[in-house]
Parts: sequence; C-alpha cells; structure tokens
Amino acid sequence: MPQSISRIFVHIVFSTKNRAKLIAPEIEKGLFGYIHGVAANNNAHLIIANGAADHIHLLISLPKKIDIPELIGDIKRASSRWIKSQNINPKNFYWQRGYGAFSVGQTEIEVVENYIASQKEHHKDKDFKEEYRSFLTKYSIDFDERYVWD
Repeated sequence: MPQSISRIFVHIVFSTKNRAKLIAPEIEKGLFGYIHGVAANNNAHLIIANGAADHIHLLISLPKKIDIPELIGDIKRASSRWIKSQNINPKNFYWQRGYGAFSVGQTEIEVVENYIASQKEHHKDKDFKEEYRSFLTKYSIDFDERYVWD
C-alpha cells in the first residue's frame, strides 16, 4: 500500500491544579476556541470541548505523526497563558501536572461527544475525582491515589 492512513481519536481530560474552580463560564467559549487553534497548529483537530469550573474534556482527532504528551503540553501551556491574559481569572492559574488520554473507537465517537457536551449536567451529581476514577476503572488502569492528584 503506497499511502499511510490513520484515524485515531483520543478523549483527553485534565483539571486545574488542586481542582480549583477557576474556569469561569464567560471564558469557556474563548478558551475552547483557543485550544482549537493550538490543536490545529499541531495538525490535530478538536472535535468537541467542554468541562466544568475545575476541569476540561477534549475529543481530538490525531494526525498520523503525533506525540500525545507534546500535544497536551502545548495545549496546557498555551491555554494557561491565554487564561492568565484574561482579566476574569486570577493570575495564579495552573493546570494539574497530569492528564488522562483515553482511546476512542470510531463507533464510540457520538457517545463521547454527547458525554462531553453534557458535562455541566453530569457534574451536578459527580465531582471530578469520582469521574476520573471511573475512567481509570473503565479503561482497566491501575493507579495509586497518592500520585493521581495535584
């Protein structure tokens, strides 16, 4: 086959440092638009983004050649600078050091899109830690609570 083709989707989740509620509703649209641009600069495509005051979810279609930690690092660095440039949030905004990146199959794209779209409703009953633990369990990832949170 002369052409290399790939279609890889990843659901990325990360919180603010110490789950501080610093993502104000009035900046979400701008924040997610900015992240869309950062993803595009990495030849990735942001399909949907949403979250709560203390974390975000991103569904991203990855290019053929990508270093996922580098992409997430770029997104976190650039979006942190963008948030700090806004006059709405404190200047001491930081994302947590870690992140979750979970593979998504083509047949699950709509399910994940709906899940991300309904974040505000979802987090009326479940906090970020509960949600994140459920992802780790769903994907059979062994973890030690001492090293998951910052």
